Amino acid sequence: MAGPRQEPVPDRPDAERAGADRARASPVSVLVADDHPLMRAALSACIEAEPDLALVGEAGDGLAAVELAERLRPDVVVMDLRMPGLDGISAIRRLTGHAAQPAHRILAITTFDLDEYVFEALRAGASGFLLKDATAQELVHAVRVIAAGDALLAPAVTRRLLDRFAERAPRARPNPPELGGLTGRERDVLALAARGLSNTAIAQTLRVAPSSVKSHLAHVFAKLGLASRVQLVIFAYEHGLVTPGSAGYGP
Repeated sequence: MAGPRQEPVPDRPDAERAGADRARASPVSVLVADDHPLMRAALSACIEAEPDLALVGEAGDGLAAVELAERLRPDVVVMDLRMPGLDGISAIRRLTGHAAQPAHRILAITTFDLDEYVFEALRAGASGFLLKDATAQELVHAVRVIAAGDALLAPAVTRRLLDRFAERAPRARPNPPELGGLTGRERDVLALAARGLSNTAIAQTLRVAPSSVKSHLAHVFAKLGLASRVQLVIFAYEHGLVTPGSAGYGP
């Protein structure tokens, strides 16, 4: 099994261009974890080809991925879900389970559409999901979206994935106690974010500043113990805050 290799390397329309402009001074750091050398090399090459992205390390298994991620603190971890030893799901849980540290932003990648692993990866705290047959452009777009703090799921499977999850979820509990600590405005933001609205769209709907939406979301994540917007959607499905077909997550 190949060990980790640390190797420093010297348009979502408007938002992505703005992010790229900022990244010229500070590139988005990316760690790639995949047990197949050729796939790992291909993913890494896509990252290295972009001036606003910086490959900071590679890992060939889950344990190496966790060790490098904890040490290097990359902006985004591209994580294969099926790896020997410590699999990608377990690695994601380890990286998103430290309440004392900011959660890692993780892009989960897998070969199979609607693989059972995908459900667990999203519940574990992955910020997004992409199939391995995605193009290089789709991969770097996903990295940029997740680095900006947004969620991303493969467009071809987003609705089916969440609707299937909703069918499997336990019956919603009325007035779940977890919501008791949220303010009225935080509940509003939670409901709109769970339906797939961007921060800008939420701000326009509630007639508040985008910075206020970002602040409210940060409070929601902290109070509910959530690591990503995808986990927020799953929480909303589990508690009946949204219904099958009502969410619209995508890039």
